[in-house]
Amino acid sequence: MASILDEYEDSLHRSAAVQQSRASVGIPHSGYVNARLEKETPIFNKQRIDFAPPEKINSLVVSSNQLCMSLGKDTLLRIDLGKPDEPNQVELGRKDEARVYKMFLDHTGSHLLIALNTSECLYLNRSVQKVRALSRWKGHLIESVGWNKFLGSETNTGPILVGTSQGQIYEAEISVSEGSLFSTNPDQYFRQVYTLEEESGPAPVCCLEIERGIEGKFFIIATTRKRLFQFVGKVPEGTEQQGFSSIFAMHADHLPSFREFPANLGFSEIAFYTPKLRSNPRSFAWMMGNGVLYGTLDYSRPDSILSDERVWVYPSDIDITVNKPISIVLTQFHFLLLLPDRVKAVCTLNGQVVFQDLFLEKFGLLTRMIKDPTVQQIWIHTEKVVFRYHVQRESRDVWKMYMNMNKFDLAKEYCKDRPECLDIVLAKEAEHCFQNKRYLDSAKCYALTQNYFEEIALKFIEAKQEEALMEFLIKKLSNLKPSEKTQTTLLTTWLTELYLNWLGILEGDPSQRNLYLDTREKFRTFLSSPKNKDCLFNNRASIYDLLASHGDTEHMVYFAVIMQDYERVVAHHCQHDEYDEALNVLSRHRDEKLFYKFSPVLIQHIPKKVVDAWISMGSRLDARNLIPALVNYSQSASTQQINEAIRYMEFCVYQLEETQQAIHNYLLSLYALCRPDSLLSYLEQAGTNPNRIHYDLKYALRLCAEHGHHRACVHIYKVMELYEEAVDLALQVDVDLAKSCADLPEDDEELRKKLWLKIARHVVQEEKDVKKAMACLSSCALLKIEDVLPFFPDFVTIDHFKEAICNSLEDYNKHIEELKREMEEATQSAKRIREDIQEMRNKYGSVEPQEKCAACDFPLLNRPFYLFLCGHMFHYDCLLQAVFPNLPAYKQAKLEDLQKKLAATSQPSKSHHRPRDADTISLGKGQQSREQIKADIDDIVAAECVYCGELMIRSIDKPFIDPQKYEEEMQSWL
Repeated sequence: MASILDEYEDSLHRSAAVQQSRASVGIPHSGYVNARLEKETPIFNKQRIDFAPPEKINSLVVSSNQLCMSLGKDTLLRIDLGKPDEPNQVELGRKDEARVYKMFLDHTGSHLLIALNTSECLYLNRSVQKVRALSRWKGHLIESVGWNKFLGSETNTGPILVGTSQGQIYEAEISVSEGSLFSTNPDQYFRQVYTLEEESGPAPVCCLEIERGIEGKFFIIATTRKRLFQFVGKVPEGTEQQGFSSIFAMHADHLPSFREFPANLGFSEIAFYTPKLRSNPRSFAWMMGNGVLYGTLDYSRPDSILSDERVWVYPSDIDITVNKPISIVLTQFHFLLLLPDRVKAVCTLNGQVVFQDLFLEKFGLLTRMIKDPTVQQIWIHTEKVVFRYHVQRESRDVWKMYMNMNKFDLAKEYCKDRPECLDIVLAKEAEHCFQNKRYLDSAKCYALTQNYFEEIALKFIEAKQEEALMEFLIKKLSNLKPSEKTQTTLLTTWLTELYLNWLGILEGDPSQRNLYLDTREKFRTFLSSPKNKDCLFNNRASIYDLLASHGDTEHMVYFAVIMQDYERVVAHHCQHDEYDEALNVLSRHRDEKLFYKFSPVLIQHIPKKVVDAWISMGSRLDARNLIPALVNYSQSASTQQINEAIRYMEFCVYQLEETQQAIHNYLLSLYALCRPDSLLSYLEQAGTNPNRIHYDLKYALRLCAEHGHHRACVHIYKVMELYEEAVDLALQVDVDLAKSCADLPEDDEELRKKLWLKIARHVVQEEKDVKKAMACLSSCALLKIEDVLPFFPDFVTIDHFKEAICNSLEDYNKHIEELKREMEEATQSAKRIREDIQEMRNKYGSVEPQEKCAACDFPLLNRPFYLFLCGHMFHYDCLLQAVFPNLPAYKQAKLEDLQKKLAATSQPSKSHHRPRDADTISLGKGQQSREQIKADIDDIVAAECVYCGELMIRSIDKPFIDPQKYEEEMQSWL
């Protein structure tokens, strides 16, 4: 097997060379074909809105599918994008030269703030048509608004923050009253809470954002042209409605934390990406003079929400002095920069421009770009045209960027549904781990790729990384399909060889004991894996050869147990004198064939435990197959060890109730050899009915005779009904035993008398005991004194049996008297019978003229009839018709024969010239014959009443209609 594996490694080198040549001519290494059937749509898909404004567009805002735009000097257009065909136009009602400076729409699309260039501010609610002026806001040019996403509703903004061009931050609240359209002042309050400054003094508040973290902590982000401030503080639970003054008050004496950059656009803008509706933003992008500061938002940080910050400088074609960016929008993986004539999309992962869209001059200069956070749509407008961008499958190529950044987990996450891309990522990750000497991780990744197996295997072999090679093979094996049996066999065999080599190296190094145990456990897990079970079973001979070549008997036994090859396990234990372990395996797996095979060996060393195991198996073992083991064992064992054999045989006979003759004969032989006391009790318990005895009577008789067990022989003779032999042998043992045998033939008095005479002769002639001989007469009624007298010698006097003679004479007299009484009783019985016969001859019955036949219901006296004692009367022919079908076949034949004879006797004689005397004689003879025939017919037909006799009882189970005539009868009723 080792040579096969060596040849396979050589083939790997040859195969790798072939594959390199294939790669050189353009054959891909992956099992996937990366083909595009149609042109893929771009990530940012632009759509021009079919809308021609009557006046130029000053400003546009959109949120929650609600779009508001300022047209010309005094017009406001509101569109519900769910119902784009129903626009709503509102007039601002301004007579002066005021123009719209900026508009701000909250997250619900309900509250619209309109900042005018005259430092005034107007308010419009979605549910009303009239614009209201916010008197408290007058005198402030509004630059930014921080909406309250946590307490705001369609009728109330909740506490909000307002940034001005002078650097002040105000806290305000706007509410729509319930009773009327508006309250007197929709702005509930307007109070300053902080002032933002740069090194030169107060600076315009370009952006405001309010976010809530964990445990009631609020984060407020405010930006100027060059600085990004963070205000962090807790608002006690239940006091959120009171606003954010307490947070700003914490920074009254010192500046909050901020980030500052030297360059200056003259303004700045911050954008946020929120993955789901009603969730917190996850990332931000701040557009300022030096580029775009991008990072994530970590709400668990105590002092700053900004995390993983980096600055992406503007692309080389953007000169902030000539064509500086106007707006920024952030998506999941890109930020979009709005320039006067184009849009650029930059990937946040690598800072590369991945998309650029140039606008035609006829549309005019681009003015503003915003995003609807609820539907993730991007809007761009000029003074004359509105465009909308749809973001489609933004993450399609993100995996490449993560892969190039060596962020392989993220790369796999974004291509898990694209197997051809996932394969590329895994290959790159595997190569990266290999170059960094993380061989095990590399092996795990390589196993999941479609790269050439031989190339990867050689890579680890040349690096002498056997452990990594094993990991690669294990993973590759787990990914194979059930149909790939050849590959599964090869990998399984190779892994077994590698494991055995590795275990052999580690076992000899005491310092690597823990690693050895861990590797051994992995090897055993590999051998016992359900996925590998079929392959290992089909190739178990090769695995056994590998284990044997390495001398690893421990794992050979372990593998044999897994393969359920218990015969090999038990044989191994027996060869190493581990008999208890062998028996434990047999007892645990309860295989009958293995018990039969190994019991002869085991019983020689641990007889008691083996018998206990046999008994625990119960009826699953056939005791006949164990007898050879017991015979060999009992021939060489002591009496104490033979008792174990007897114990099992007794279990089979008395507990399992075995009836096999071989088992009973063997138990009988053991009893005869070692336990003669148990022999007779066994024979007596078996009974005396030959049909219910399970041992061989002749074998038992010969066995008992050989060992001189005479009482047992007598019992067997009795069972065989050889009573003479039983009595003859019993007389050699005990006269009482002979007497019990002599009474057994109850139905044969002659034999009983003969047996008792044997006993009497023995008593008289052998024992010379007259009294005992007389006792025999009283024990058997068949013996008389005259039968015994010939056995006595001539010199015996009559005094010894005088009483017996007298008793015998008295018995004779009683018998004679009894015979006389019986004769008198017989004479009286004969006399009574003769009187009864005479009385029957004179008995008669009367029939009335109106009587009818019980069968046909016609008058009885019209034809010959029968009258029965029960009172039923039948015509002769009616009775014959009723009786004949129910007679046995032989009686039917006899009746037909008698009828033919009767018909023959009734015919007139053909001769008219006979002598008179002869004719008279002939007639007399014919008349006598005719009467005899009639009598015979009467005996058959009129033996009993057809309605009251046994014939009616026998016919109770017969159907009323003959089954053969059932159809005919049924048709006759229709």
